[in-house]
This record gives sequence, structure tokens and C-alpha cells, in this order.
Amino acid sequence: MASTVNPGRMTAAHEGDITVFLIGMRINSFLRPRAWVPVATAMARMLAELRREPARGLLGFQQLLGGPRLAYLVQYWESHEQLLAYAADSEGEHRPAWAKFNRRMRSGGKAVGFWHETYVVPAGAHEQVYVNMPTFGLGEAGGVIPVGRRGQRAADRLSQLRQPGTDGIVTS
Repeated sequence: MASTVNPGRMTAAHEGDITVFLIGMRINSFLRPRAWVPVATAMARMLAELRREPARGLLGFQQLLGGPRLAYLVQYWESHEQLLAYAADSEGEHRPAWAKFNRRMRSGGKAVGFWHETYVVPAGAHEQVYVNMPTFGLGEAGGVIPVGRRGQRAADRLSQLRQPGTDGIVTS
């Protein structure tokens, strides 16, 4: 995450469709690091691959903690087709890691839990506000612009179906 604070009220510059993918793991037993460390390191390898290969469609991500046991990512993808293509690619980092994780889970592995949720959000059906924040979330993935360009209230911003454009983007 960027450390420079953007003063005032900003919103994400992204205007098109977006696929939001939440993915995480829950450590059910801290005493079994052999179960959960490989999950964490596999995700790190996948993110490194996606950073090296932006054409795969990952726009950006945010790493978050949900208490002492839960770690998760909010990922922003250009499209759900690109997300699904990455997940199915037998040459990439994901498929081998997923196969190994599934084998471990089928053999009774309960020391780590896994979850994901996918949201396909059409253009004009999402809005964001960042107040006195460094670029964050979708704003970090694609830059930010002053809120006033889209309306001062969330209802104003959500009522506008906008055409994609990049005029006035502030990037980190």
C-alpha cells in the first residue's frame, strides 16, 4: 500500500466492470504449521506470478487480517473470464497448488481452512470513498480522482453509468 496520503475525499478512477475476488485461509491449529504454511507460501507465489504477468488480468489486491486466525486477500480482476482462466491454467502456479491442497484436505487435513467469494460487478454498480487515505483497494489498483467528479453523495455516484476513461487519475 502506498504511504502518501491523498488529502480530502477521493474515489477510485476505475469506471468499467470489475470482478472482486475474496480469498482467504483460517488457521485452525497453530500447532500444525506444516498444514498452513504451504497455503500461505503458495499464495505468495501466485501473487508474484500475477504481478510479473499483468496480461492475466489481476488489477491489484489488498492483503488483510481478520483476527489472529484469518488472513485474506481482496483481489480486483479485469473480468471473471480472466480470473477463471488463471484458475484453470495448468501451466501457472494455481493449479498445482490447488491440487496439492485438495489432496491434503481429502486425507483429513483440518488444521487449515480455506474460503473464497467472487463478485462480478458491472460498470456503474460500485462506488468508493477514501478520506485522507493513501491509495487503497480499487483506488490502488487503478488510481484515484476527487470524489466531486462523480458526485458528493454515494447515491449520486451510484446513479451514474459512466464510460471508461482515465482523465485526472492520481496514482501512487
